Amino acid sequence: MCQLCRRDFIRGAAAFSAAGVTGLLSSPLMAQVQRADIGSSKLPPRGEFTIANAYVMTMDGALGDIASGSVHVRNGEIVAVGKDVTGGGQKIDGTGMIVMPGLVETHWHMWNTLFRSFAGDRAEEGYFPTVARFGQQMNADDIFHSTRLSAAEAINSGMTFVHSWCHNVRSTAHVEADIRALTEVGIRARHSCGWPQGFPDTQAADQGPLESLARDWKSWSNEGLISLGMAWRGQFRAGPIKPEVYRPEFDNARKLGLPITVHVASARKAVNQIELLYGAKLMGKDVQLIHTLSANAAELDMIKESGSTVSCSPGSELRIGYGYPQITEMLAKNIPLGISVDTSALTGSSNLFGVLKLARDCENAKAESEFKMTARKALELGTIEGARSMGMEDVIGSLKPGKRADLIAISPNALNMAVVTDPSHLVLEATGPENVDTVVVDGRILKRGGKLVALNTSEVIAGANAALAGIRERTKWR
Repeated sequence: MCQLCRRDFIRGAAAFSAAGVTGLLSSPLMAQVQRADIGSSKLPPRGEFTIANAYVMTMDGALGDIASGSVHVRNGEIVAVGKDVTGGGQKIDGTGMIVMPGLVETHWHMWNTLFRSFAGDRAEEGYFPTVARFGQQMNADDIFHSTRLSAAEAINSGMTFVHSWCHNVRSTAHVEADIRALTEVGIRARHSCGWPQGFPDTQAADQGPLESLARDWKSWSNEGLISLGMAWRGQFRAGPIKPEVYRPEFDNARKLGLPITVHVASARKAVNQIELLYGAKLMGKDVQLIHTLSANAAELDMIKESGSTVSCSPGSELRIGYGYPQITEMLAKNIPLGISVDTSALTGSSNLFGVLKLARDCENAKAESEFKMTARKALELGTIEGARSMGMEDVIGSLKPGKRADLIAISPNALNMAVVTDPSHLVLEATGPENVDTVVVDGRILKRGGKLVALNTSEVIAGANAALAGIRERTKWR
């Protein structure tokens, strides 16, 4: 970043700190938001507004960073981005704020967020036995409350896109509940429909729920905000899965024209799995590979040649002991790569800024270098590169005219961000959910002044707690 831009940003941040938040909170748009019916599931309307005088990190290679920049949004679309934008609609004073694309999350078991930090310190309390035991007791309402809690947390912490990896589809009602939760919160998402917890790997999973959704997807897509995919068990779980089990699932998803996503080569000891997947012609541009920690150099070439994308989750991969992700190695081969939360049952927090920081730190630790991965590259993994890995780069991931208006505004006017230096480092290394002032998804303002405006957070939390209490009762767990 140029020194002039940096000075301009610091000057703007200082002015914001001196002025406080009066300009933001007194805007007509803020008054409109405060009058919203918080108790209903109705989302705020798309309107027209212009955020002005902000430090705009477009994450677009041509536009770059814009000090004292503006973003004009109309009917869910970014109309203009620049320094001298005379946009219409409501005016939002962005002085001292950092405006950037919303974060793109690429693989999250949102259905098990009810079990946040349940994974314990003994084998019988580990992640897999925990989610299998409690997951088998979940009804459709439990799925709804868990996913709604996740999606609300996502919006609160600056994520505007999530990949709901739902591998506890116990009935059509369960999968519909997951999608209803995403719809109510208003987040952009992909729902990947999987199999039920505890299901034997000797049987092909019921394709009925997936086929039912695919036949009538338009009525479930929340005006196109949610897309449909298939969460596939693949060739391996606790052990090898026979072709007569895994092949029909894969072929059915391709017949339906759906993107496929699969855990593979998750731990360092899970060797040669990608080679076997590639040899069976079960990779391609429609296939997302999760983790891939044990991929060797030849297998990375197979991923590149096939066109498959990858999602890694440094937080859960380190927590569960899988090893270090191969982020630098995949970037060197131009493999589309996104970063994910994976599961808060293991990691507790679902703050994607923290996961991106951990991704950078992992690569620097492996290289024994402070400078292996830049802060800017880590933020790209959470925005434009994440969008590219999900096939969404033409729609979201950067602030550019013609793209959909998925963006966030970060306020550094807080103790943890108050000393402003380089914006990329500040955002990556210091941002917490409490610093995310504003979140916009498809032109709808879902968080403003640090508060969710389309959800009653107390209701979300109470619903999640009641659902967990019911599961505990059914499993006789105290």
